[in-house]
Amino acid sequence: MTEAALATHRAFYDAVETGDVDLMASLWVDDPETSCVHPGAVPLRGTQAVLRSWTVLMANVGYIQFFLTEREVTALPPNDDDPSVVVITCTENILSGGEATGAETFSGAKAVCTSILVRDGAGWKFWSRHASPVAEIGNLDSEG
Repeated sequence: MTEAALATHRAFYDAVETGDVDLMASLWVDDPETSCVHPGAVPLRGTQAVLRSWTVLMANVGYIQFFLTEREVTALPPNDDDPSVVVITCTENILSGGEATGAETFSGAKAVCTSILVRDGAGWKFWSRHASPVAEIGNLDSEG
């Protein structure tokens, strides 16, 4: 069952990478209580606001690719063969690029993301997503 939820999760990243607004819209529950928090931004509520934000983001990114690591999946209720909710956490290693002064530039970023997917009649859909940037602080050993 969680394989289908993971396929929906991967489809989300495919939608962002390809700028597929229709695919993105098909992945979210249509409800005024859905939520999304982009890194460094205030929470958005409602499917329309969430989809609008992704449409704007996809329209303004020349190139983006996600490499997901540290993925963990928790089905709710636990130990249920037929869960109704899945929580997926992962680290997003992001490569993005665009054109600046006529030359292509690329940059990297990292975010930690929690996605909550719910099962409905049409399969798994996003209910909530929260991504936070990861600050690269360097060596944090105890000696200073």
